[in-house]
Amino acid sequence: MTVLEQSARRAREAAGLVADAGAGGRTRALELMATAVTGAAGTVLAANALDMAAARAAGHPGAFLDRLRLDEGRLQAMVATLRDLAASPDPLAQPGLAWTRPNGLVVERRPVPLGVLAVIFESRPNVAVDAAALAVRSGNAVLLKAGSEASRTVNRLVEVLSTGLARAGLPRQAVQVVPGDRDAALGLARLSGLVDLLVPRGGGPLLRAVRAMATVPLVETGPGNCHVYVDAAADMAMALDIIVDAKTQRPGVCNAAETLLVHRAIAARFLPQATAALSSRGVTLRCCAAALKQMPGAQLATAEDWDAEYLDLVLAVRVVPDMAGALRHIRAHSTGHSEAIVTEDQAAAAAFLSAVDAAAVYHNASTRFTDGGEFGFGGELGIATGRVHARGPLGPEQLVTYKYVVVGSGQTRGERWSSRGR
Repeated sequence: MTVLEQSARRAREAAGLVADAGAGGRTRALELMATAVTGAAGTVLAANALDMAAARAAGHPGAFLDRLRLDEGRLQAMVATLRDLAASPDPLAQPGLAWTRPNGLVVERRPVPLGVLAVIFESRPNVAVDAAALAVRSGNAVLLKAGSEASRTVNRLVEVLSTGLARAGLPRQAVQVVPGDRDAALGLARLSGLVDLLVPRGGGPLLRAVRAMATVPLVETGPGNCHVYVDAAADMAMALDIIVDAKTQRPGVCNAAETLLVHRAIAARFLPQATAALSSRGVTLRCCAAALKQMPGAQLATAEDWDAEYLDLVLAVRVVPDMAGALRHIRAHSTGHSEAIVTEDQAAAAAFLSAVDAAAVYHNASTRFTDGGEFGFGGELGIATGRVHARGPLGPEQLVTYKYVVVGSGQTRGERWSSRGR
């Protein structure tokens, strides 16, 4: 038996104990995990400082360093996630649906844990805390495979979280770091019967490799080529605030805007203002020929720019003839993550929200709100961009499944079974 299989089997045993702990036991565990992180803040930040120094020495770009970096504020945000989930409804304690059939059978659908989750991620240490917290809240165990650049920080965080679990009387093995290189990450994808759901979080190469190898159920948290469309009827001051926030508030995350689409009727008025606002914040602009006329200092976009997830202070800009043109562009280039329209025309907004196929669509708001915490879920494991099992932020309710409990009084199927041939 491999080390990876041993870890998964320990996680399977631990998952059963977390599920059996009840809502109160899981809540106490989350509270003690939050207390443990608070108490160990200094050692976690020290581990992160070592990871940051190694990443700088390796020449990683600024956006990567921003995703890797922890400070007191980000650490407190992790603690807040743990406390928010402790205060949130336990998905296993929610009443199930129940109904009575004409033959008297009572059918009830009850929520139950998935079992063992596996999460593969790259440079964001907060994913370890989010995943651990969500696993506990939903009665699961989790295996974590972090990128090597974040290994010191993640290892220390999991040590601390495990201490909180142990103080609550739950097994440390409910949250484990999987050691090893890229092959270990791909190995998680092949643990059929041991891993119940795999969530890969990373760039295109990682997602493609995992997809090709996976024999376990998979929910993809895809890349975010997110668009903001500024309609002819937009409040331009609002539109400026939204695009600046969506691009610059934290550019290295999947819900940051990567493309700005502007209705040609307002391009001559809006684009010079957008250029000034974005350039002053260090954003490089890559524009179509029509936009370039209104955006001094910008670069001419290439075909590749319309599909790029920059995760950096770079923004593609295109002038479109009308909303139909914006929709055509989004359909051709969107990754199905988050899309926004800025307009005061309610009919245009309704048409956009109906027509766009994405996990989250916005009217007059920044795409940066696509987040489990912002949606009131307490936290999230990622933003699912597919359609199977879940879509959008993966919160506690998306990490359970169901079983059907059927209570009868001696009913048999009898002739109905044979007459239907089943």
